[in-house]
Amino acid sequence: MFVKVCGTTSEEDALLAVAMDADAVGFVFAPSPRQISPALVADIVKRLPPEIITIGVFRNESPARVVEIVNKVGLKGAQLHGRETPEQARWVRHRIPVLIQAFATGDPAIEGAADYGADAVLLDAPTPGSGQVFDWKLAEGAPDGLRLILAGGLTPENVGDAIAAVHPWGVDVATGVESEPGRKDPRKLRAFVAIARAAATPQYESHRDGPFDWQEELDL
Repeated sequence: MFVKVCGTTSEEDALLAVAMDADAVGFVFAPSPRQISPALVADIVKRLPPEIITIGVFRNESPARVVEIVNKVGLKGAQLHGRETPEQARWVRHRIPVLIQAFATGDPAIEGAADYGADAVLLDAPTPGSGQVFDWKLAEGAPDGLRLILAGGLTPENVGDAIAAVHPWGVDVATGVESEPGRKDPRKLRAFVAIARAAATPQYESHRDGPFDWQEELDL
């Protein structure tokens, strides 16, 4: 089970996510209470193990700017969380190692998710970052054959049920493991990762020690 910890705002929290066995760390560059500057992220990623997938989260940013920031900061990839077109997403993907395309539940665009050329599709609540849980039955609208990352109001208390209901390839958490906006809680984060791993069905379980090997999975 791939676990991404998003909304990271400090080096301390980034290292905490690594220590708690997360596979990926996300940094929000879009307007948000958890927004962080590219310059600060550049300093943080230098201190993270190379196997950790570092992702910049963008919303309605120009494709050229997305690529510029990802490559300049030293990130492994981008998560597009706006109204990007499939053409824009593919343009970005051709210029960075990893692309996650996010969709809000109920968005009809998800029917054409395969056209975006993303490595994984993230399904979120209608208001990203709100910590709201959506009806997991809506995840059935996601096309088959895509790596699905489930987000939206996940917590240590509900992530096991969410995985059992949706059977995603991965999960994404931000507000559900915070002690306050933008600050992660070690106990919540430890519990979230442990429960997510335990809830994974055999085909999603890892057969290695340490963080998820995205490069090996995607044959990059």
